[in-house]
Amino acid sequence: MHNDLKKALEVLKSGGIILYPTDTIWGIGCDATNPEAVTRIYNIKKREDSKSMLVLMENPALLDRYVDDVPEIAWDLVEITTTPLTVIYPNAKNLASNLIAEDGSIGIRFTKEKFTSQLLQRFRRPLVSTSANISGKKSPAFFDEISEEIKEQVDYIVEYRQDDTTPSQPSSIIKLGPGGRIDIIRK
Repeated sequence: MHNDLKKALEVLKSGGIILYPTDTIWGIGCDATNPEAVTRIYNIKKREDSKSMLVLMENPALLDRYVDDVPEIAWDLVEITTTPLTVIYPNAKNLASNLIAEDGSIGIRFTKEKFTSQLLQRFRRPLVSTSANISGKKSPAFFDEISEEIKEQVDYIVEYRQDDTTPSQPSSIIKLGPGGRIDIIRK
């Protein structure tokens, strides 16, 4: 895993795109503060840039760097969740502008998965995390289900967990609204 971390970091720091395992399914990722890298991911996925992507972080203490005025309920949600949960926060900041939704929001998930946690600790910036598929196609459950088209367009493919066939699911998604309102987007 050490070699994977080193190579993935080099690629991310140079503005590149990685294919990597997450706490849910395999993802395509880049530096969430780099608009050119974000544009490349939209192009790889053939996805409209009006459809925002989420970011992974490993430390909730960093949330204030990327969300202006974090709703109080968010801290409770982050603390009590036991399964992968993406929370859509209002008022995103300090991220690539083409990553932030039209309403100014951003989806953030805190990972506890070994590889991504270590990668994020070393990278010290959020990482784009979007499913490793062409937009509108089925999300791959395992590495072997990722299309060659995706694999050919990334700059580095992480070797760690390529043979893992443990069943996984995309994260649940909730959106925080004014006055502590919570909307369930995906269970």
